[in-house]
Amino acid sequence: MERIPLWERAPLFEESFDQPAPSLTPYLLPGGGARGAVIVCPGGGYVMKADHEGAPIAERLNELGFHAFVLDYRVAPYRHPVPLLDVQRAIRLVRHRAQEFGVKPDKIAILGFSAGGHLVCTAATHYDAGDPAAVDPIDRESCRPDLFVPCYAVASLTGFWHEGSAHSLLGEKTDPRQLRALTAEFCVTEDTPPCFLWHTAEDGAVPVENSLRLAAALTAHNVPVSLHVFPFGPHGVGLGREDSPLAEDWPDLLADFLRTMGF
Repeated sequence: MERIPLWERAPLFEESFDQPAPSLTPYLLPGGGARGAVIVCPGGGYVMKADHEGAPIAERLNELGFHAFVLDYRVAPYRHPVPLLDVQRAIRLVRHRAQEFGVKPDKIAILGFSAGGHLVCTAATHYDAGDPAAVDPIDRESCRPDLFVPCYAVASLTGFWHEGSAHSLLGEKTDPRQLRALTAEFCVTEDTPPCFLWHTAEDGAVPVENSLRLAAALTAHNVPVSLHVFPFGPHGVGLGREDSPLAEDWPDLLADFLRTMGF
């Protein structure tokens, strides 16, 4: 698959960090008619991106009838807001080129695992309508996702958090106010997009309370939410086919939710 650079020159890019420029890898279905699309953000504690949470997920989404893109976002030693800038730009880019890709511009979802789940939670609660005066036409597009899918996500940086992800994103010295500002449950509003989220009850790295608290906040603000907690499986199960057989149903459940939402 050919990678699509997010920018000609990415902002805050550091050659010395020895990471590629942020990019999207498209997994587009053939045939006419616009479809919904899902941008996939693999997890990896904001220090790497897990292979099993990238291409295999996009391919499964294709099997279910959706376009997909895998985002190669920047990780440590990059700090916040760099990963957020990358996913916001990815949403703008797909929306700007929606006709070319065969994507419905108002049906662009973001999906992420673990720390990638934190990233999509942040993008779903921190967005703008675009800058109509921007020289770059991509920057004129909204970066609000139309739906978000946190998968065993680090949704919280204040309660049942994942210390490694927080320190990789923010550094060793963390400001409590910044931690709260990047905790999804405190940032939900009535304008937050619909959400599908899932977790395993046995997750020993990122406790299931991350998803439970986020779902409660979404419900309190009347945001459509579909929450699924599977009883067995460790952290990082991906498609769940080996480590957590019960969790392997989540893509089909997600597909039903996406179709219900017009994807």
